[in-house]
Amino acid sequence: MKRGEIFERATAFVVWSAAATTIAALIFIVGFILFKGIPHINPAIFSLEYTSENASMTPAIISTAMMTTLALLIAVPFGVSAAIYLAEYAKRESWAAKIARMTAETLSGIPSIIHGLFGLLFFVVFLGWGFSLLSGAFTLAIMILPLIMRASEEALQSVPDSYREGAFGLGAGKLRMILKIALPSAMGGIFAGVTLAIGRIVGETAALIYTAGTVAQIPSSPMESARTLSVHMYALSSEGLHIDEGYATAAALLAIVIVINALSAYIAKKAGGDA
Repeated sequence: MKRGEIFERATAFVVWSAAATTIAALIFIVGFILFKGIPHINPAIFSLEYTSENASMTPAIISTAMMTTLALLIAVPFGVSAAIYLAEYAKRESWAAKIARMTAETLSGIPSIIHGLFGLLFFVVFLGWGFSLLSGAFTLAIMILPLIMRASEEALQSVPDSYREGAFGLGAGKLRMILKIALPSAMGGIFAGVTLAIGRIVGETAALIYTAGTVAQIPSSPMESARTLSVHMYALSSEGLHIDEGYATAAALLAIVIVINALSAYIAKKAGGDA
């Protein structure tokens, strides 16, 4: 056997081994969480009221949905608008585009705990919003803004230039071309970025402890404190009084993430196909 063939087979073995290890680790983690959590899922844990006897996760599920909606309503318009500027208006090597991309990369690299401390000092204390849904949503919006912006920019850049040239040839203006041609064609990639953003919001804990608080009740307004599923799971585990309910929350959180990703992938595929 030649040396080149030996090297090729060894490389293939390493690659397949790494892939198998990754899949095995994923299966083990998911299986462990489901094995520990599913037996403790019962109707009582979905009660609308959280009490010391029944650590219901329903208020946390509703709070998570509200937090996700608010954060996306704040971040998506800014992220997509910035991506449109970078992809369609700014010159590739312009100083403004370089600064915007560097800022996005810097923001995406900051640990979530730092975002949480900033949210605590600015939104909670300086603006006087207190521990609230709004403070948490704005903090999360800052965290996911670079992700949405870069994903949307890459999606817009992947749209063939022939689409733009055809629109201009038919007499369409720049803005009309973007709204009617570029954005619909890039919708699949934009949805992919939003999907990743939703996953980060649902799984975020550190930033929300400092900004949204840990009140385990359904908030009646954006200015009230709330506890998301991930914070709920952390609180139950740290208190040590409802470990079983913590595992049940972890299983529910895992199921919700899987469903969100599956639905978002389907929507992105349909949007990309229709475009």
